[in-house]
Amino acid sequence: MLTTNDVAKVYDTILSIPGMNETVKIDMKISRKNVLLLNSVIRRGLNPKDDDKSVNLLGSVPSETLQELHTFADDCLTKAGLTELSDKLNSLSAGK
Repeated sequence: MLTTNDVAKVYDTILSIPGMNETVKIDMKISRKNVLLLNSVIRRGLNPKDDDKSVNLLGSVPSETLQELHTFADDCLTKAGLTELSDKLNSLSAGK
C-alpha cells in the first residue's frame, strides 16, 4: 500500500513530465449548479484541514499552480454570474 508520501512523489513525478505546463483549451458547458459545486470542491481541496492526508500532496505543488486553480475557480463563478451568490453562501457557512 502506498503511503501519503509515496502518492505525493508520484504526483510530483507526473507534474514534472515534459509538456505538463502547456496550456490547453477546454470548451465545456455545465449547469450553474455544477459551477457552484465545482468552485466549492476546488476551494475545499485547496484549503484542507490539518488532519487531511492531502496536505502532504499539496505541499509539493508550487504556489503558482495553486493560485492558478483559485483563479480558475473564481473565473468559473464569474462567467456563470454566480460570484455574489457564492460570496453570500460562504458568509452563511462562515457564520456557523
